[in-house]
Amino acid sequence: MRTMMRAIVHLNVADFAAAVERLMEPRLKGRPLIVAPGGAARALVYDMSEEAFARGVRKRMPLERARRLCREARVVAPSPHHYEKAMRALWRRARPWSPLVEMEQDSGHLFLDLTGTGKLFGPPQDVAWRIRRDARRELGLDPIWTLAPNKLLAKAASRLVKPYGECVVPPGQEEAFLRPLALHLLPGLERADLFTLHELNVVRVGQAALWDLKHLEAVFGRRGAHIHRLLHGLDDAPVLPAEAQPSRLMAERQLAEGTNDARVVETALFALAERLGAELRRVRRVARCLTLTLGYSDGVRIARQRAHAEGTANDFLLFELARAALASAWTRRVRLRHLRLACDRLSPPPVQMELCFSERQGEAASRDSLMTALDQIRQRFGADKIQVGRSLGA
Repeated sequence: MRTMMRAIVHLNVADFAAAVERLMEPRLKGRPLIVAPGGAARALVYDMSEEAFARGVRKRMPLERARRLCREARVVAPSPHHYEKAMRALWRRARPWSPLVEMEQDSGHLFLDLTGTGKLFGPPQDVAWRIRRDARRELGLDPIWTLAPNKLLAKAASRLVKPYGECVVPPGQEEAFLRPLALHLLPGLERADLFTLHELNVVRVGQAALWDLKHLEAVFGRRGAHIHRLLHGLDDAPVLPAEAQPSRLMAERQLAEGTNDARVVETALFALAERLGAELRRVRRVARCLTLTLGYSDGVRIARQRAHAEGTANDFLLFELARAALASAWTRRVRLRHLRLACDRLSPPPVQMELCFSERQGEAASRDSLMTALDQIRQRFGADKIQVGRSLGA
């Protein structure tokens, strides 16, 4: 039986953060723009406009150096929540065309699987053009679109036509398309891989693709097989539908002036745990994984995770996990400017009780009873009528 060739569309809003900032402040259009925490001594560039890029500004470059390269650039602080809203709006424009739409959180990247939709909507490239038209007209965003037989090739094609354009990689032309590309345009290659290949005077995909699997494994070890697939354009990763994508609840807090005070940070962290716990209980879910992301005043972000085997929606347990993640992530002397707490791997509360009563089970039951009582009081009299001492001032 003949397998239907996949049709994967990749939409990418180039310089996404800068594009969203210009939507919020139209006066920024047409002039160099750098997105970075402006008040930090060692801030790094989060994103930049095409004008700033042309003058040598790059992501994660020290802001001080970026200012020297592009003195006329306007610097604005990152607004992650606005970027996430813009991504959701773009996702809603793509969703009517396919049930398989995968969104990267706040980066401007979107994948659609349009395999087999031709009889409904016409050729996949026409659908991509319509989505781009709607995004430009309704959102003010102008995404690149590319079409290829898999996600790897579609993303590589978008890097080739950035910042504006479109590209179609025909089926059967995968290796011919990749062969002349510079290695840094191939998604999936890490910095160390590129350094190793450059040390061997290999700078094009076609040069590296001449190596067989044994040669790659001799140089890269276990990564050799993965790199071999990348070089030949092989990628069977699916575009995940919305219901299959990891569910997540998230809360964040901006620390206006930045701080190194542990009490201030833990107070803010407990407030985030309370918000997430209340939302988990409202939707009748528990979290099996908690991710804490620290945003330093110089633009560096560090994330750490902690897991809970059974899953929990209890404020105090969530805070214990968050505090353990904080101890692991907070290793720098730079002030903290932003906290983000996310609950992943959500599932319904467990219904199977332990067969024998234990002291641990009794403590868990007491904590859950306390949460139930607090929720009832807050629902009846208001969220601010009863508070835990640790959250006061948050």
